Amino acid sequence: MSEKASQQDMAKSRIPLEYRDYCANLLIPLNKCRGETFYLPWKCETERHAYEKCQYDDFKRRMKEQQAKAEEED
Repeated sequence: MSEKASQQDMAKSRIPLEYRDYCANLLIPLNKCRGETFYLPWKCETERHAYEKCQYDDFKRRMKEQQAKAEEED
C-alpha cells in the first residue's frame, strides 16, 4: 500500500486518531499482520521496519522544516 490512506480506510482499520499521520498507510498492513500473527515479535518485521523508517523520515523532515522556519525568523 504505497498511496496515502483515506479517512475511510483508517476508520475501517480502526486506526486511533493520534496515529493517523503521514505513515498511516503503512500502519494498516502492519496492524493487519500483527492481528493475524498474534503480535509475535519475530513476525511482520518488514512491515514494522517500513513503518518505523517512515516515522523516522517524517520526523527528520519535520525537524528540517522547523529548523528552516527558525532560521528564517532570525
